[in-house]
Amino acid sequence: MDKSLSIQKMVSSRESFDKTLIQRESDSVTKLPISLVIITLNEEAHIERCIRSAPFVDDVVVVDSFSTDRTVEIAEKCGARVFQEKWKGFGPQKAFATAQAKNDWVLSLDADEALSPELASELYESFQSLDPEAGYLFPRKSFHLGRWIVHGGWYPDYQLRLFNKSRSQWNSADVHEKVEVKRMIKMKRDLLHWVFDGLSDQVVTNDRYSTLGAKQLAASGKKFSYLKLIFKPWGKFIETYFVKRGFMDGMPGFVIAVGAAYSLFLKFAKQWEMERVHKKPE
Repeated sequence: MDKSLSIQKMVSSRESFDKTLIQRESDSVTKLPISLVIITLNEEAHIERCIRSAPFVDDVVVVDSFSTDRTVEIAEKCGARVFQEKWKGFGPQKAFATAQAKNDWVLSLDADEALSPELASELYESFQSLDPEAGYLFPRKSFHLGRWIVHGGWYPDYQLRLFNKSRSQWNSADVHEKVEVKRMIKMKRDLLHWVFDGLSDQVVTNDRYSTLGAKQLAASGKKFSYLKLIFKPWGKFIETYFVKRGFMDGMPGFVIAVGAAYSLFLKFAKQWEMERVHKKPE
């Protein structure tokens, strides 16, 4: 049997992704010296799908930040080596996780991501020709509010997810972390992303990331601007909904554009709060 076809049978179609992944037969594919590395916190709804989407890796590392759900239990059931580590920020946490990998080649996925069957085959077939000096970018397609979102700047949302740790490493950014590589190469097939569990999760996530963004502004020495607070969110909505055609994704596209604008508003409002309200008296 063709190995790429074998992989595609193990990682299901989008319509039945979760159900058929559980039934895969990983022994029928030759393992590659790649470590799948994932950081987690209460990801019981996603972790199994993520791990099983890469049946060709010979090492799975999960660095957990003391989850209170079944994340660790499920990860260990799927064959992962699990480490507990207090949260350090995205960059430092992923750097720690990468350090635990047995292989130089690291496939770094978020728990709410999974390789599509096509991307799994592409990686498997191209492994021998990978450039150790390069980082490999995957076009990421996100599922939100009942549909795959392909406008509004959400697709193709290229993410660097494969690199050789002997030549490259994560930076120390708390948010918007990235791998420092000499060059980047784009893969063709999609990385799938279940971005939010619902609108409430989107609101909570926007709140968390806007706080991290405000702290990053403060750390960089940038001062609060009323003009940015007033006009940047409006500009973001126009960019997302009209310029990048978010309106073509229907009601989800409108909700996404409003959420993007509000998240930016929160970031600048929190920057103002940090400088004015929480400033220590002289």
